[in-house]
Amino acid sequence: MEAGIPAQGLLSLPSKPKTSDTHLTHRLHFRSKIQSPKFLNSYESINSRSFHGLKKYRKSFKLLSYLNSKNGDLYKEKSGLLVTNAHADATYVSVPDYGETPKFLGVEISTLKKIIPLGLMFFCILFNYTILRDTKDVLVVTAKGSSAEIIPFLKTWVNLPMAIGFMVLYTKLSNVLSKEALFYSCILPFIAFFGAFAFVLYPLGDIIHPTALADKLLKALGPSFLGPVAILRIWSYCLFYVMAELWGSVVVSVLFWGFANQITTVDEAKQFYPLFGLGANVALIFSGRTVKYFSNMRKNLGPGVDGWAISLKGMMSIVVLLGLVICGIYWGVNTFVLPAVPKIEARKKKEKPKLGLVESTKFLLSSRYVRDLAMLVVAYGISINLVEVTWKSKLKAQFPSPNEYSAFMGDFSTCTGIATFTMMLLSRVILQKYGWGVAAMITPTVLLLTGVGFFSLILFGDPLAPALAKFGITPLLAAVYVGAMQNIFSKSAKYSLFDPCKEMAYIPLDEETKVKGKAAIDVVCNPLGKSGGALIQQFMILTFGSLANSTPYLGGILLVIVLGWLAAARSLDKQFTALEVEELKREKAIPIKTVKGSQEGKNGSIGVKPNKEEESMPLKSGGNGSPYKSVSSGCETSNGSASKQSEIGDSSETPSPHSS
Repeated sequence: MEAGIPAQGLLSLPSKPKTSDTHLTHRLHFRSKIQSPKFLNSYESINSRSFHGLKKYRKSFKLLSYLNSKNGDLYKEKSGLLVTNAHADATYVSVPDYGETPKFLGVEISTLKKIIPLGLMFFCILFNYTILRDTKDVLVVTAKGSSAEIIPFLKTWVNLPMAIGFMVLYTKLSNVLSKEALFYSCILPFIAFFGAFAFVLYPLGDIIHPTALADKLLKALGPSFLGPVAILRIWSYCLFYVMAELWGSVVVSVLFWGFANQITTVDEAKQFYPLFGLGANVALIFSGRTVKYFSNMRKNLGPGVDGWAISLKGMMSIVVLLGLVICGIYWGVNTFVLPAVPKIEARKKKEKPKLGLVESTKFLLSSRYVRDLAMLVVAYGISINLVEVTWKSKLKAQFPSPNEYSAFMGDFSTCTGIATFTMMLLSRVILQKYGWGVAAMITPTVLLLTGVGFFSLILFGDPLAPALAKFGITPLLAAVYVGAMQNIFSKSAKYSLFDPCKEMAYIPLDEETKVKGKAAIDVVCNPLGKSGGALIQQFMILTFGSLANSTPYLGGILLVIVLGWLAAARSLDKQFTALEVEELKREKAIPIKTVKGSQEGKNGSIGVKPNKEEESMPLKSGGNGSPYKSVSSGCETSNGSASKQSEIGDSSETPSPHSS
């Protein structure tokens, strides 16, 4: 925030102004033609730094200004307040604020004004997302004339095209609307739709759904086409399903994180973004309890009352209310917070390689390291889809009522939040104590063990029925519980271990492989993993007639994919460790060259000349195994800052994994 006093036209100033010894705490505007190169160099070098970096200069900085005017020269040199001629022409130079920044619990107040509203926004967004995610499955799976077989068709032929269409529309709107208008234009239609669905579309479902036409199509096409025909039969429920999916993609990924990245600095992001991840799981726990509460309302209602309609109205009312709260927080931050905090300079866009599908595939096939990394990404996407849809079909068989199904999903969301929160706290210990390889293989191991148990209960349920009856459960209920455990632990392991391990695997690569490999995986592997499971299920359903008939084959496919995943993780661990050790040895062997003490750097700082012992001293290694450079002395630069410099000898580039 800049503030200044124009020197022209202020008649209330005294004719003989006196200087004040008050510490310079506000920005001053004063008329001048600055003639001192020393002042210009000093001022520019300091002003080019970030706002937070200026605090260490506030005690040593001395204001020098030369003023020229037609009425005579005026020169003041003082550390206090500078007052200029009231009738001089007004030309302004901004002087930064060097005052103490107020803090609370060690965090600057200006940072808290941004982080606390962002945390509340994130909580509300994910609270809504959990309610919507649980509700969308209840609607499309338990609806009359539908089943879990609709999900793979829905994701491929409805959800994907609408997601692409939205991004095209968003891109066009971003070119003509302001950031605030774009935010409201995207989130308000979601809020309006969810409110209208609960109070208008769902009550009119029997009228607006073409049930008779769907029955004729199903009779003509056969039972294998139950899923595709169900999309037409319950089109309003399918529209809710897609809008709920888009809430996660649009509101969470595009709107929230886009806004957060605009108003936070890199240092603030490093400090507080991990806390957002923990807060997300807290939102998951509370929203799961909310779904459970509204789902159990049916027990207190009389006969003949549509309990699910009442539960749906209650949950969607909360979604609408929290959506308006999100808009209110966004408005408040833009109106009151951002104008009062230092403005963040626009970050330069990094150039990323634009690889097409063919180029990406060629690059994936050329490197064993990148192939193994791609296998991890594809295998997770396919495996989780194969088990999840089959589990939801058994969940409907166990809980056919929408309220019972929804109540179970509320418990499921709560357990997922607790498990993920715990795994996030344990993931750092696992990585530090057992290394990358063990952490990377935990997720496929969990999927393998729970997947084998889940499909065994489905395929061999009858022989196991007497043993399970002793525990008071049926094979179907046992399969539902084991499938829930599989989904809970695989998702928690994915967020806490799989994602960090995947990103860590890029670190030891050379720059070209790192950038091109990530681009290739984003282009080919992410879509293939997400849609691969759905395409396999569609093929099986159309071939064998139903999801139940396809279960043995889906179990075999899952086993093959997870075993391939484990093999790729083991191979990647060997390559990752070799590259890491080789790079560490290479960096430890590099000596520190002597820096000529008589030369000055471009920024005016003087280099440090190490003594004879330091000249041949290798790089030290930090406690965590990472190399770091150490120079024992430094000197003052011309702008008052201490500078320590060292030059590292030439070295070969990091070895590429192409030869592996």
